[in-house]
Amino acid sequence: MSERISPAKKAKMEAVGGVKTTVSKATSYVLLGFKGLTVLQVTDLRSRFRKAGVEYRVIKNTLLQQALRGTPLEGNAQFDAALAGETGVAFSFEDPSAAAKVVKEFRKDEKNEKLQVKLAVLDVSVIPGDKVESDLASMPGKDELRAMLLATLQAPMQQLLQQFQAPAQNLVYVLEARRKQLGGEETA
Repeated sequence: MSERISPAKKAKMEAVGGVKTTVSKATSYVLLGFKGLTVLQVTDLRSRFRKAGVEYRVIKNTLLQQALRGTPLEGNAQFDAALAGETGVAFSFEDPSAAAKVVKEFRKDEKNEKLQVKLAVLDVSVIPGDKVESDLASMPGKDELRAMLLATLQAPMQQLLQQFQAPAQNLVYVLEARRKQLGGEETA
């Protein structure tokens, strides 16, 4: 005999599946407490997240716990302790530090200090809330890493080019010195 699933249970299962998919695609995510923020502040925060390519959602704590079943975070005491009160989750998909950087910039304004950073998850590592802004937000972003890699790759080629140009440049200096020595120096 097959068991019928109620529409409410089916909707809940779909919601858990959606959160599980989002969590698995994210390179990192930050759990936030937004109690005490005004609607305008939350709207501003959402706008900043959107501009940075970060997805921000308010998720029920039990729904998030169910979505993490079967993952290394299941039963993590630090994670479970952070799931108290209202929880907003900022998911970063490409740049792991994007959400943390937005939060750090948002909290610089005194009126936005009520935004509470509960913790962050980078892959399967839990980062305490007090370390998110100092550690995760200070990590170089995807574009910064690309620039650093490009500079590292270009450096040997630039040095080689300088070595090839040095003899010709030295010859010009010698010829110029000889011209001045012979009295062919013109005044400008």
